Amino acid sequence: MNRSQNIPFLDLVTPHLELEHELTAVFQQVIRTAGFIGGAMVDNFEKEFAAFCHTDRAVAVSSGTDALRFALMAAGVNTGDVVVTTPHTFIATTEAISQAGALPEFVDIDERTYNMDATRLREYLETQCRVSEEGRLVSKRSQRLVTAVVPVHLYGQMADMDAVLDLASQYGLIVVEDACQAHGAEYFSRKQNRWCRAGSMGRSSAFSFYPGKNLGACGEGGAITTNDAKLADTCKMIRDHGQAKKYYHDIEGYNGRLDSMQTGFLSVKLKHLDDWNAKRREKAAEYNRLLAASEAGVQTPFEPSWSRAVYHLYVVRTLHREGLMAYLEKAGIGTGIHYPIPLHLQNVYKGLGHKEGDFPVCEKVTSEIISLPMHPHLRPEEQQKVTEAISDFIETIPSVALSS
Repeated sequence: MNRSQNIPFLDLVTPHLELEHELTAVFQQVIRTAGFIGGAMVDNFEKEFAAFCHTDRAVAVSSGTDALRFALMAAGVNTGDVVVTTPHTFIATTEAISQAGALPEFVDIDERTYNMDATRLREYLETQCRVSEEGRLVSKRSQRLVTAVVPVHLYGQMADMDAVLDLASQYGLIVVEDACQAHGAEYFSRKQNRWCRAGSMGRSSAFSFYPGKNLGACGEGGAITTNDAKLADTCKMIRDHGQAKKYYHDIEGYNGRLDSMQTGFLSVKLKHLDDWNAKRREKAAEYNRLLAASEAGVQTPFEPSWSRAVYHLYVVRTLHREGLMAYLEKAGIGTGIHYPIPLHLQNVYKGLGHKEGDFPVCEKVTSEIISLPMHPHLRPEEQQKVTEAISDFIETIPSVALSS
């Protein structure tokens, strides 16, 4: 794509060209040693990523979906349990819950951050659940035990974790963070009086290294982070057919390993992640400035004082989304929608019995959001072109309405 004429939604070429020598060296080391599975590269990356996330342990696995599934299983979520999350996330969140044998139930999102609304989580726990004779929390909707909550740190911004953790502690719930879009994001914990990294606050967390993530592999990949050594060891067993020692199987597991070459690539990229995240924050601030100055008529992202977002995506809202996307496409500007259909309205979850209006904030947001080009190598003149095109489109709205 000619970047002098077009502005891609995501640039995966430039960073790999810049790191080509280091990435090639990883490939050469792997083929010269035949160290394809496990070994020093995997161990080193796990230590490096745990340190980056400010946790004691990290376990590399084959995808973000497997990371969340294995984390839930290792934390003690059992077949038939309920795991609470939000309907505004990629389906991998609920796939992982279902594949761990549990049932997803939803609470609505905060309209400003797009993350789990702790007030609505409290309402769910107080009004949609009951306490059994054994003192266990039971969902009135499904009559199943509620054992865990998965807050999703969407678009690179953490959920309000103090509030979520307080409720989880009150009701005896496991918290597993879905940090698949939040590598390096931070949250100021009022309880701890310090900044905490994504992946360090729950019982465990899941990360994805899909190529488009802030830290992306050259293929698929994921990781679990935790301060619980036993949970980490269980995840290692689950990812490797349930074996702690070759051919000695204590549980049934999966083939969920991450190969050594991908961890080698990730180690190379991890050294640049703080800088890339800083650049994303700079690009987000520039978008905010340009869109405010141009009076472009779109709602820019909200970042609370307790948040240091890393802008995996830069998401704005408009009442004229389809028209704006078409206009930007004609101008050679890539966009996306993350995500257009809430999970509770997806065909695959018809069996859950939800209908339109069940989660009104999520439904409103998903009809208005549009993701603009965002990556560390986005140039100032490209951002200028994007915001000017948005302003130009807004000026056409009256004529568009008259001709429709």
